[in-house]
This record gives sequence, C-alpha cells and structure tokens, in this order.
Amino acid sequence: MRKLNFSKKRDAVLAVLRSTNTHPTAEWIHQRLKDEYPDFSLGTVYRNLALFKEQGLVVSVANVNGQERYDGVTTCHSHFVCKKCGSVFDVDCIGDSRSLDHRVAGLYNCEVERHTLCFYGTCEKCRRESALGSVQVL
Repeated sequence: MRKLNFSKKRDAVLAVLRSTNTHPTAEWIHQRLKDEYPDFSLGTVYRNLALFKEQGLVVSVANVNGQERYDGVTTCHSHFVCKKCGSVFDVDCIGDSRSLDHRVAGLYNCEVERHTLCFYGTCEKCRRESALGSVQVL
C-alpha cells in the first residue's frame, strides 16, 4: 500500500467527501473545490479517490447513471439507490452486519473481511411525485 504524502488538494478532496452524506461523484467533488483551487483538475480528483479507495479511506458505493458514487464513511452500513432520481442514502436499520459476515464465513468456510449491501428501487420522494402525477383533476 502506498504511503500518502501531505497535499492540500488531497486533504481537500477527502474533507469535502467526508462533509456530505450525499454519496457524491468525482464531478460533484471537483465542482466544490474548483473555486478554491482554480488549477485543480478532475483527473486529480479521480486519482485521489482511487488512492483513498486503495487505502480504505473511502468506498465506492454504486455506479449510478454511469457515474461512480463515493462514501467517506467506511464503517459497515448499507445503501439505497433510487433508480429514478439517482439519490443514494445510507440504510442503517439492517441490524448487526457482523453476524451476516460470520454466517457466510461458516456456510462457505471462508474468511469474510467485509461486505457491501445495496438496495435499488424508488425513493419516497419519487414515489410521492409519481403518485401525485397519476392523480387526475376533474
């Protein structure tokens, strides 16, 4: 594993990612930082995100509409991805995920380091908007 050298831009990428729960894209992070660092390229964001993933500092949640979404929270939790609006949010009500790791390890005689669980469907906001759109006014 490569050692991280200090870099203001690298620290800024990680800080922006950890400051939000929206599970942003690299482009979103770049937009937030380009005013502060005018010479900051999108490629720099992608390189730093790849390095952070390698170091275990961030995780890739899902690919939504062709864009990878990132999470700065690396503790075990699940996610929901809305297929209509593309929102991604944390799902924390699954229970003790370590028991799932132990169960899989026992069933398949393997060692589980971590797992990811991602739900896909339609979020509450999109469902509400869809229901409102189907109501006919006479």
